[in-house]
Amino acid sequence: MEEESEGGLYVCMNSFLGFGSKYVDRHHAKTGQRAYLHITRTRKTQKEDDPNSGSGDPPKKKPTRLAIGIEGGFDVEQEQYEEEVKVVLFPDRQEVTLDDLSSMPDVVRERVSLSVAELQAADSVSHTLQVQQWDGEVRQESKHAAELKQLDNGLKIPPSGWKCEVCELQENLWMNLTDGKVLCGRRYFDGSGGNNHALLYYQQTGYPLAVKLGTITPDGADVYSYDEDDMVLDSKLPEHLSHFGIDMMTMEKTERTMTELEIAVNQRVGEWEVIQESGTTLRPLWGPGLTGMKNLGNSCYLNSVMQVLFTIPDFQTKYVSNIDKIFDEAPSDPTQDFKTQVAKLGYGLLSGEYSKPAPDPADEPNTSAEPRGDQVGIAPRMFKALVGRGHPEFSTNRQQDAQEFLLHFINMVERNCRSGMNPSEAFRFLVEEKIVCQQSQKAKYTQRVDYIVQLPVPMDQATNMDELQEAERRREEAESSGAPPPVAPRAQIPFAACLAALSEPETLTDFWSSAVQAKTTATKTTRFASFPDHLVIQIKKFTFGLDWVPKKLDVSIDVPETLDLNALRAMGQQPGEELLPEVAPPPLMTPDVEVKAPVLDDSTVSQLCEMGFPLEACRKAVYYTGNTGIDAAMNWVMGHMDDPDFAAPLVLPGSSSAPGTTPTESLPEEHLATIVSMGFSRDQATRALRATNNVLERAVDWIFSHLDDLESMDVSEGGRSEGGSEASREPPPGPRVRDGTGKYELFAFISHMGSSTMCGHYVCHIKKDQQWVIFNDQKVCASEKPPKDLGYLYFYRRVVE
Repeated sequence: MEEESEGGLYVCMNSFLGFGSKYVDRHHAKTGQRAYLHITRTRKTQKEDDPNSGSGDPPKKKPTRLAIGIEGGFDVEQEQYEEEVKVVLFPDRQEVTLDDLSSMPDVVRERVSLSVAELQAADSVSHTLQVQQWDGEVRQESKHAAELKQLDNGLKIPPSGWKCEVCELQENLWMNLTDGKVLCGRRYFDGSGGNNHALLYYQQTGYPLAVKLGTITPDGADVYSYDEDDMVLDSKLPEHLSHFGIDMMTMEKTERTMTELEIAVNQRVGEWEVIQESGTTLRPLWGPGLTGMKNLGNSCYLNSVMQVLFTIPDFQTKYVSNIDKIFDEAPSDPTQDFKTQVAKLGYGLLSGEYSKPAPDPADEPNTSAEPRGDQVGIAPRMFKALVGRGHPEFSTNRQQDAQEFLLHFINMVERNCRSGMNPSEAFRFLVEEKIVCQQSQKAKYTQRVDYIVQLPVPMDQATNMDELQEAERRREEAESSGAPPPVAPRAQIPFAACLAALSEPETLTDFWSSAVQAKTTATKTTRFASFPDHLVIQIKKFTFGLDWVPKKLDVSIDVPETLDLNALRAMGQQPGEELLPEVAPPPLMTPDVEVKAPVLDDSTVSQLCEMGFPLEACRKAVYYTGNTGIDAAMNWVMGHMDDPDFAAPLVLPGSSSAPGTTPTESLPEEHLATIVSMGFSRDQATRALRATNNVLERAVDWIFSHLDDLESMDVSEGGRSEGGSEASREPPPGPRVRDGTGKYELFAFISHMGSSTMCGHYVCHIKKDQQWVIFNDQKVCASEKPPKDLGYLYFYRRVVE
């Protein structure tokens, strides 16, 4: 963006790092670098077209291809710029144009010209991230097409009137090209589509290719290969179809192709008016703390979270107040430095330097003279690339869950603030869980750290239950008569009912009580052992239907502006209350044999495995909870998921050696190399991989959470420290939490539009100087009707009396 700003962009001709005119002097002073390539861009004035067309631009065509930057596809914003390039020598900013180079000594001319050529050829982060051209429709010939065996079963498919042979669905139908079976397609995320019968049929038979009925025309059809898991080309399609009596040349299209469906989803912005306040003309705002953020392709979840975080004093103090110090101490490659990139983003949002109107809306078609509130804003490309690196979801351009991103970012802050001020302490609080054995009335207390309160949504507490039941009845009637379903009303849930659901005691069946030495019933109550300075509440709107399809509850909740949670404070052990004895569960080993494989309850182990946990972790869970059932084992799993040896084999006391202690055990060389390339020693990389069963991602996490130990530790050849095993060291002191009154006021909320966290759009509303402001990517406006009842994440700050 800097090359488009007034001062242009200065690129160091040694390191190829770019600086705005404010920061180039600092880099020169720090490194002694003298020569910089100076790039300035000015926007070309739009050519006037036909004066009668109103805007000077032809109306934009609707996309007809699932592609970007290709004829018929979605447009890439092709900003037209003229670029001026020269070399500038510091400290006196002496300018050398490319023509002046000819008079310089050969060696200088060659070096500078080479640098300039390389710089101009290099792709910027933004260029790499923004797919200049992408064609979602290029299909490869299927490997099954040429030799596809078709069964001679005499089956002839009629030209219309098809339905699924299993569930009688009449749309989204696929005909298998091996035997002519007509079955429905797969279910989509939002519950639409089919019932997966064509896919299940492939899993039973292995017949690989199917054609979508209703898309067959003389030009081709949608053919899917289940084996190759992609849309494919079938060059022999005419003969494959005529085998079942279908003449391609006479067929007409009746169903939308997969491409058309996807384009429709990418264009649809229905039902979202309320949250984006699109019914009213909103007044644009400018200035410090009112900076828009560009959407980098589904990055609105990140934009919304970062806008809210940088209104919190802790994040401002840590990353923006001492920005000079952070920049002065930045490593030689600041693009990979967490602190530098977060500080750069925070400064961009708070300084007001980038809070300027986007260039001349008169260049855009169909705009009135109303200001639109679009800003130049900032494009957090380097920040997104850094925080998403190596993460299976946040490194992609797919839509993400804002709550998951918030936790991911807090985790990164925790890892990067092991010394010094830690702004994520603003959210950190302790939860007390109290379990009471119902038979003995004895209690057990445990504490855990959390950052977000997850509020359940008790749908059975809706205040408009009659209206909802009536609508459901009308929907069933419409379904049976084939009429279009009526628009469903939104469930109204009282906030008080959500809070009550959070604080109600939960009943645990199958609880193994050390007091009665048997399984019994217990109740579990959750309370706040401390109240954070800033409280984040997530409304648990996303759930799974009975068919395991993710869905979102359509609810309106009267979330209050002020909140008093003091009644939910944990009280600790009560006078006269007895604690459950700390007794180990019944021993599993027979006394006469020193070590014998324990008899583990196989059904519990396999139940846990089916939930997706590693086998060895499941065996340990059952062993350490003394075969007392699935609940106890599940609790153990949940409490130990972050252990470095979570998935390591179960080692019993007295057995010869723990796995991973022998130097001969092989470690994947490429994993070692990856960790070493991050700046750790080979010994440290070895330890991390041994501790995490050679899983690279977990090893990297492990190494970051054991930095202090690794630095102070002499790592021996075997991967264990000389100072005894991990377990013998003192446990770290408890986490630092701030505490105070449980009274809060709402200052921000993030809302989601769409049917699941994997699609849709996020915006945030933030209260600035008693005025609500809506941040919708690059648009920043005064909010008229903040939709406080439809939010997903709510942010409260403590009210100090």
